[in-house]
Amino acid sequence: MRKYGVFEVKKENYVPFEKELGKANDYQVDEFNRASKDGLVVGLAVDGVVTPGFDTPSKKLEFFSDTLSNWGWAEKENVIPWTVKSHVHPDTIDRSKGEMILLPNFRLPTLIHTRSANAKWLYEISHKNPIWMNPEDAQRFGLETGDLAKVETEIGHFVDTVWVTEGIKPGIIAISHHLGRWRLNEDKGVSKGSSNLVELHDDGKGGFLMRVVHGAKAWESSDPDTSRIWWSNVGVNQNLAHAVHPDPISGVHCWLQKVFSIRKAEPGEKAGDLFVDTNKSMEIYRKWLAMTRSADKVSPDGNRRPYWLARPLKPTKEAYKLPK
Repeated sequence: MRKYGVFEVKKENYVPFEKELGKANDYQVDEFNRASKDGLVVGLAVDGVVTPGFDTPSKKLEFFSDTLSNWGWAEKENVIPWTVKSHVHPDTIDRSKGEMILLPNFRLPTLIHTRSANAKWLYEISHKNPIWMNPEDAQRFGLETGDLAKVETEIGHFVDTVWVTEGIKPGIIAISHHLGRWRLNEDKGVSKGSSNLVELHDDGKGGFLMRVVHGAKAWESSDPDTSRIWWSNVGVNQNLAHAVHPDPISGVHCWLQKVFSIRKAEPGEKAGDLFVDTNKSMEIYRKWLAMTRSADKVSPDGNRRPYWLARPLKPTKEAYKLPK
C-alpha cells in the first residue's frame, strides 16, 4: 500500500475540533467560553467539556472577526464577508467592444497542476487546453471549433484553438490552467511528451514573444511508453499573459482576467504564440500593490501577518517578526 501512496485517514481527523481535552472546571473560562491554561487559550468550553474548537482567536467559526480591523482595515470591523466590485465585474466588461472575462483557473478533471506532466496515462487523455467559447460568442467573432484565435489580455496576447460549446456561459471564455508547459532546450527541462520546445524573441523594449518550434514528440528512454507518444499539441501557456493582481487584503492573486479582444488569428500568427509587455505588467502590478496596506504600517503586534492564520508548514514565531 505504501508503494502506491495509499494510507488510512483516521476517523478522528474529521472532527478534531470536538476532541475532549478535559473538564471545564480544570480551565479558566472567560465570558466567551474560551478555555485557557497558563494564560494561553487552548479551546472552547461547551456543556462543561473543553474541546480544541477551531483555529481562530475565538475558537469558533467566525462570521464576525476583529482581525481585519486590527490589521489596518478598520472600516471592515465586525462585518459579515462582503462582495467586492472586482476588475472583472460586469460593469467593467463591454461586450459590444469584444471584451470578455477569461476563466483561467478551472481544470480538466483528469489533470492537476504540475504533477500532471508526470502522469503519462492521464496526459494521453488530456494534453491540450483550447478556448472554451459559447456558440453565441463564437458567432459574434466569426469563429468555429478548431479555428485559431488571438486573445488580447491586459499585458499581451496569446494564440490558441477554439472549442465551441454550450458548457460555458456567453460573455466568458475558459482555458484549463495546467497545460502549456515549455522548455528552451531540446534535451533539457520538462518532459518532451508534455511540453513545447520554444524560442524567445526580445524586442529590446520590454516585449517578449514566445513561439513554438515544435510540440510533444516521442523519444527513446528507459520507459518504453515514451516512444509511443502520438500527440504533439500540449496546449498554450496562458499564465504569462496574465497581469499580476494581488488582492489588497489577502495578497492572493486574483486569477480572473479581462480580455480586451478576441479575433481569428491572421497569417503569420501561430498556435502557441504568446507575447508579454513586461513594462505594462510591472505598471499594473504596482497599481494593485498601491491598494494594499503594508504590515509594517498597520501590524498591531509587530508581526508580518496574523499568527493564528493556518499555514501548511508554519514557520517559527520569530520568522513572523517584522524587522526593527
